[in-house]
Amino acid sequence: MQKIPVHVFPTRADAATQLALETASLIKDNEAKGKHTVLGLATGDTPVPYYKELIKWHQERGLSFATVTCFNLDEYTGLCRDHPQSYWQFMHNQLFQHIDILPENIHMPSGTVAEADIPAHCHAYEQAILDAGGLDMQILGIGRTGHIGFNEPGSPIDSRTRAVSLDPVTREDAARTFGGLAQVPTSAITMGCGTILSAKRIVLMAWGNSKADIINQALNGSVNSSVSASYLQRHPNTDFYIDAAAASALS
Repeated sequence: MQKIPVHVFPTRADAATQLALETASLIKDNEAKGKHTVLGLATGDTPVPYYKELIKWHQERGLSFATVTCFNLDEYTGLCRDHPQSYWQFMHNQLFQHIDILPENIHMPSGTVAEADIPAHCHAYEQAILDAGGLDMQILGIGRTGHIGFNEPGSPIDSRTRAVSLDPVTREDAARTFGGLAQVPTSAITMGCGTILSAKRIVLMAWGNSKADIINQALNGSVNSSVSASYLQRHPNTDFYIDAAAASALS
């Protein structure tokens, strides 16, 4: 009796294959209509299998991304684009440098905006999404705090792109890749919950037992600011793509 449609796949690769097929169909359909496709993209380990499938579609099946515009969910503050843990580096290493997306169609929050300029930078990011026609599809992962993007507990449902402080749990989860907790930034710029919910289509992916409890809360708990992923219950076109381990706490 989940409040959001849930698709449980034998493996994350199976889920990624299905989601890549849906994305390819969206791009081709829009291209046939003379329209761009606007994708909201996520970082971290969760979407990597999906990005690998998109690369296969481009390299083996000729899918072009020349009519695709991308907006990323978030970026750590204080990290320049060349930093090995910046999301700019992540997205180029995992996807962008392997496909034919145009550089001018890649949009990501900047981690090096001066503090006084962050509000204007965030407003411009929101405006760029609107100018592109809005998000056709938003891809999400979920953190152990229930965050989508970096919308940590307490984030309002109507929040927009802004600077946020990172939850200690989120920073602990990132410590391995940064070489220690002390190296993990304490803040980030993220799309807001309201920005995410404005997407026409949303797919949240999750893998493994470590995500099982928070997936259950997001799907079966009340809509509340303690688990920002629970806000997805209010969206009319959201699906969860998860593996059997992530579904293990669901009845």
